[in-house]
Amino acid sequence: MSGDPRAHAYRNVIITAATAGLAGLLFGYDTGVIAGALLQITPDFGLGSFESGLVVGAVPIGAVFGAWYASKFSDRQGRRKLILTSAVIFIVGAIASALSPDTLILVVSRVVIGCAIGVASAVAPVYISEIAPPDIRGRLVTFFQLAVTVGILVAYLVGLAFADANEGWRWMVGLGAVPAIALAIGIVRLPSSPRWLLMMGREQDAREALQRVRTEGPEAIELEIKEIESSMDTHEGTWKDLLKPGVKAALVVGIGLAILQQITGINTVIYYAPTIIQETGIDSDAASILASLGVGIVNVLMTVVALRLLDSRGRREMLFIGVSGISFSLFLLGLAFLIGADSALATIMAIFSLMLFVSSFASSLGPIFWLLNAEIYPLSVRSKAASAGTMTNWFF
Repeated sequence: MSGDPRAHAYRNVIITAATAGLAGLLFGYDTGVIAGALLQITPDFGLGSFESGLVVGAVPIGAVFGAWYASKFSDRQGRRKLILTSAVIFIVGAIASALSPDTLILVVSRVVIGCAIGVASAVAPVYISEIAPPDIRGRLVTFFQLAVTVGILVAYLVGLAFADANEGWRWMVGLGAVPAIALAIGIVRLPSSPRWLLMMGREQDAREALQRVRTEGPEAIELEIKEIESSMDTHEGTWKDLLKPGVKAALVVGIGLAILQQITGINTVIYYAPTIIQETGIDSDAASILASLGVGIVNVLMTVVALRLLDSRGRREMLFIGVSGISFSLFLLGLAFLIGADSALATIMAIFSLMLFVSSFASSLGPIFWLLNAEIYPLSVRSKAASAGTMTNWFF
């Protein structure tokens, strides 16, 4: 019994977005896992502050190159193929990190992981945007950011599980290969982006892809194909095309949001959450990771809230509220450090301010950047413009 074809198509598009969203989980897992792993890597390898910074900073460095690679090959190879490539690269990097005998190999392995994350973060939101129906596109693209927060939470749980294990950090970083394997297996079963197929002149393939993920009948699908074709330029966009008046304005928004997202210090907070909490007086690795777990839970819950509010409250209002909360939380965190590490009040203030910071970010800048960066550009330059926004995000 075949069942309702519309319900089947709706399930298909949800499964497609969720599977592609696993790319965000890779991003989030690595971002979160290094926070706990660094507590063990530092004494195991005798790292100083410079070496610790290299271990953490290797991923953003690799991600810049990964996003650049995506800008060059997303239109040529297709979104789905690049997501598969990123999953394979991540698997290699995660296993190499777990087996690293010294700091140099660990740093190089994390650069490889960064390349995978750069490709995935540039391509996956665009793929979801191009596969999703217009009426739920915003919600589905935000699946990527939700997956990022889930990845961070899972990483904190893994960090807690191995906090007291001998060389537990190797398990922490190595287990990142598991969701990457799931992504690699899942992505090969998904349809290619209909918009990319039309760019390649493969109209029948685009029609079949739309039939898998649309609840409307053949007439609506034909109309969507015509609308996509009418929005396409006859040539592949170049970097110079990004400076055209209509595109330039959108690019300013995308890059501006990328810079604003990063100067809040979100990656620093996520990377060093256990370390920050230890600095306020908690000595145990497990206790500091457990406190960070609360931050991860808040991150996921507030991203779910954002899914429901972004369309009803509007992007501008959510941004204003979120940035205000971020500013106040950082002020409180600074006060906690001024009070000193021997004060219970400082510990409480630090944990509260971290949770307020993450909840404010998760409901505003977190999802809004990825959402707008995936959909505001013309199709002919979308991959390059989205990659430019992603490169900026990782560069800062």
